[in-house]
Amino acid sequence: MEKENSFAQRQKKIYNWMAEEGINLLMLEDTETRRDQNIRWLTGHPGDALLFLSIDKIDKKSADEKADNNGKAILVAWDINLAKIYAAQSGAIISSYNDFNRKPSKAIAAVAKKFGIPVGSKIEIPSVTSYPSFLDFVGELTDFDILCRENGAASEMRRLRSIKDAEEIAIIKKAANITNELINSIEENVKSGKIKTEADAALFIETEARRQGCEGTSFDILAAGADRSYAIHAFPTWTHAPFGGQGLSILDFGVKLGGYCTDVTLTFARDLDPKQEKLVNMVEKAAKLAVSMALNGTQAKDIAAAVDSFFSKSKKKMPHGLGHGIGLQEHEYPVIRNSNENEWVLEPGMIFTIEPGLYDPLLGGCRLENDILITDTSSEILTNARIIHL
Repeated sequence: MEKENSFAQRQKKIYNWMAEEGINLLMLEDTETRRDQNIRWLTGHPGDALLFLSIDKIDKKSADEKADNNGKAILVAWDINLAKIYAAQSGAIISSYNDFNRKPSKAIAAVAKKFGIPVGSKIEIPSVTSYPSFLDFVGELTDFDILCRENGAASEMRRLRSIKDAEEIAIIKKAANITNELINSIEENVKSGKIKTEADAALFIETEARRQGCEGTSFDILAAGADRSYAIHAFPTWTHAPFGGQGLSILDFGVKLGGYCTDVTLTFARDLDPKQEKLVNMVEKAAKLAVSMALNGTQAKDIAAAVDSFFSKSKKKMPHGLGHGIGLQEHEYPVIRNSNENEWVLEPGMIFTIEPGLYDPLLGGCRLENDILITDTSSEILTNARIIHL
């Protein structure tokens, strides 16, 4: 038997979940106002599309055995030529958005008819659907039970995507290698004086990332010289101000390769006074503490709590979470945050950031962020961000 590709394996998980929930048709939407990376996760298509997943009415107890043969997918793409290339391996039928008057409600009604969805079946639409749009769906699908819920398919896919499969891990590792090359080049160019301003740093990253085959950066690059590093996220994200001068400068960036993101933060330190040295030293120790605790089976909130406790001994408080998952988006699950509501437990395949930081209006800011992969027996630091002393 031919081995299933990653898209088929991911779709199978959703089909089985649909069977357990008694849902016959599921719609995902990635448009200008409602972005959803789950379509790329399930098909490879980069965006601007609707995806419909359907299963026949099956016995929930035998979902694992039957969902393979009953799952069907239709990708309704704005750019059908792009879809035929990027979604070629997904097994989805590819249709043009223009065939349905460019209206999701028309498309879902046509798909329900094409797939022969039985009258009275449950059809789930995206949880972010507005109320006026919900009424459009209800009007087109009068013979069905329409679900639009917070803890539905979107929530399940967030959970599934928190654990990367082998193909995803390989792509992120490749993106991390490119990130590490950029880090080394940035350090060299700051030290040599080729990078003198925030703009120099940001434009260097943008250019080099694309030169190495990346789609671009994971998010707007944050380059803050010594006068602006006091902010968690400097505003504007970068200017033509000096970078790497006396004091603390922060550079927060990531690259996107094959849809997958990295996220790192470097701090550049030059001619620091004792208080700034202490700030840097605490952040470095906090990062080491957090990484040492990042192991299979550890509660994510326990790591964040340990860092908060460490900072509190010096009467310091970190004003943001300790980390977050990365993948097709720069912020995914799990969250590494000290809160009672955080129930995430680390598992093999999870990739997330560890990014302790401290910020002071007078001293400036220091943050150290790296990307971590949880394995069965340990953790792997994928990136080599560091405090760079000039």
